[in-house]
Amino acid sequence: MDGMDWVPTAHASEMLKERGISPAWVSAVLAAPESVEPDRLDPSLQHALGRIPDHGNRVLRVVFDPSTSPVRLVTVFFDRKASRMQP
Repeated sequence: MDGMDWVPTAHASEMLKERGISPAWVSAVLAAPESVEPDRLDPSLQHALGRIPDHGNRVLRVVFDPSTSPVRLVTVFFDRKASRMQP
């Protein structure tokens, strides 16, 4: 996913602001995710997960549509359950 360009939906833009998530963190996770999972409800979406060292090594979950160019960011959040997983 190296160098993936992305554009946020209105919801994702709001979540970035509300949750204090840096766009650079989103880009870093999309460029080099620790894991990628399919969405359980919508097969067109994927979840990229990656730890953010600048935020206590918490896991950032980035939900996106990879079929668009640039990819469409649907939502983004720090995943508390994934943060408890082994590095």
